[in-house]
Amino acid sequence: MSRVSKLSSPSSTIGILASAAATIAAMTAYNVYRTRKVEREHPPVGQFHTVNGVRLHYIERGEGTPVVLLHGNVVTSEDFISSEVLDLIAKRHRVIAFDRPGFGYSDRPHGSAWSAGSQADLIRDAFAVLGINRPIVLGHSWGAAVALALGLNHPDAVRGLVLLSGYYYPTLRADVLFSAPTAIPILGDLLRYSVSPFIGRAIMPLLLKGMFTPLPVPRRFTKSFPRGMSVRPGQIRAQSQDGVAMISGALSMRHRYQELSMPVVIMAGTKDRVVKDSQAVRLHEEIPHSILRLIPGVGHMVHYAVPDDVARAVEEAGKPATISRRAERVSAVKVSAA
Repeated sequence: MSRVSKLSSPSSTIGILASAAATIAAMTAYNVYRTRKVEREHPPVGQFHTVNGVRLHYIERGEGTPVVLLHGNVVTSEDFISSEVLDLIAKRHRVIAFDRPGFGYSDRPHGSAWSAGSQADLIRDAFAVLGINRPIVLGHSWGAAVALALGLNHPDAVRGLVLLSGYYYPTLRADVLFSAPTAIPILGDLLRYSVSPFIGRAIMPLLLKGMFTPLPVPRRFTKSFPRGMSVRPGQIRAQSQDGVAMISGALSMRHRYQELSMPVVIMAGTKDRVVKDSQAVRLHEEIPHSILRLIPGVGHMVHYAVPDDVARAVEEAGKPATISRRAERVSAVKVSAA
């Protein structure tokens, strides 16, 4: 019998499949162990409430006019703590920072696409449950899409919007293709519990560098960000589904931005390599009363570079929108990389 026929025999095939199954089972067991370990080491710091059958985790501080914070991909609500934005805003406001569905300690039940609109609907219902009356909503990156969906679909529930480093118009994006496999049912489950966490841990330093470039990753972020939380199978699912939904979400909202009547402050870094600042400029042109603040020399994580300016933007978003603010643009120059 030839070497080729031996390799292709039924017994060889069964052996290969058994070996592959054992490898996947071992990786799955290890990733489940790592997930439980990182959750023990980094327990939730906020509170929980169930809204429409979805258990949401949120951090609440301060008193006054409510401000809701919505984080971007990869990170959780604690991103607003390490950036110092939450504490700055809490000096004058009641601040509620949500873990978006599937991130941190919030659930993301199967059976829903969890588009920006779906997440906005859930957050809006959370307003009623938590007694949040017409908040200013601040969203960063993917959170900005949810904030926009709140403003468009629930305008009476939102006092104003602050949009940081958002993606507002469809473009070709390689990261969407990268996210697609782990977003697919069954195949995605297999990947998320086996190889994806290993890949995620390997590329995490490069991913974080890209988020902050051209500035270095701040020390306070490095110390506080639990990298293991972002490579748990459940959060990988949320991240990949949100990544795949970026383009379709922008497509669904791009013709509606002029409907926004509440105050809108748009901020972006001029050196953002994740989402080009031209997106912010275009959005500003389509919302006549909006304020655009471009931050020179800053990348995607603009709230780490200029947290004081972000806090001031919240105050501006709490003021009534006026036609006289139509063409106003401000460029901030103070940048902190601490």
